[in-house]
Amino acid sequence: MGKSLLSRLAFWQKSNSKIKIGIYVCSDKLIVYRAIDDSDNADEHKATYEFAFDGINWSGVFAQIAKLFAPAQLQITLCSSFYQLLLVDKPNVESEEMTQALLWSVKDMVSQPVTDIHLDYFEPPLPSNTKLNVVVVEKAALSALVLAAKDHDMEVVGINIEEMAVTNLFTEEAQARLVLSHASGQELLLTVVRQGELYMQRRVRGFNQLDSVTAEDLAFGMADNLSLELQRSMDYFESQLRQAPVASIELLINGHVGKLAELVSANFNQKVNAIEADSVEAKMAALALDEFSRDESAERGMNP
Repeated sequence: MGKSLLSRLAFWQKSNSKIKIGIYVCSDKLIVYRAIDDSDNADEHKATYEFAFDGINWSGVFAQIAKLFAPAQLQITLCSSFYQLLLVDKPNVESEEMTQALLWSVKDMVSQPVTDIHLDYFEPPLPSNTKLNVVVVEKAALSALVLAAKDHDMEVVGINIEEMAVTNLFTEEAQARLVLSHASGQELLLTVVRQGELYMQRRVRGFNQLDSVTAEDLAFGMADNLSLELQRSMDYFESQLRQAPVASIELLINGHVGKLAELVSANFNQKVNAIEADSVEAKMAALALDEFSRDESAERGMNP
């Protein structure tokens, strides 16, 4: 979806942007992950930066980022507090009429008037699918974000959501992976990814503090409760979507992820892996940056 979310707002794009950075937008901070190009010091590694954010002052936070990186190209991933993801019946209309039809489909599912929202959509890569996943964002907030970037000499190339960002973890693997990801204070996200495609996703309540619980609490019952939710997702993927079992369970969380992997693995035949990351937030910013590589690969595929 990424670029299409911005298709009506592309008037600010410039051609002089150089540095490529990935940004993960949290409710209280922006995490920036930068790419090191060939002109940089060979001993320097890709680096993560954190900028405080009050959830409103986009101009202020982009001014801070611009001091280090402008001019730049940006791939942005929003945390779940900035969007709604809705499942709706696919309207029986032509593609050029889809957006307008979806506005009517979601009008009773969102709290704002449809004139105040911007939406995009995607569908699972499954045959005979009759549903669409619709992403809804507040139009004013989205405009403030992209215009603040423009004002500070940064080009927004794409905007993504967490559910789609995790597909960058496994872009080539032929077997599906069940990914558990969790950012601090948010609901747990379970996704199934195969070859860079999102096959299913669901949010799970009751695990908002998963990153801060002790190893003892994990062993005392939380890991088993989590395993039940993982099993429900796997059962749905196999029985309802009629797909082969996932090859592995991948954990992207802060806190005692190694201990959690050990406890969960006792309940499954599949291997349970802890995804290597300095933090979930840093990994999400890095996955945002990976969108540049996917875009370049797509362009090469269209123009061999």
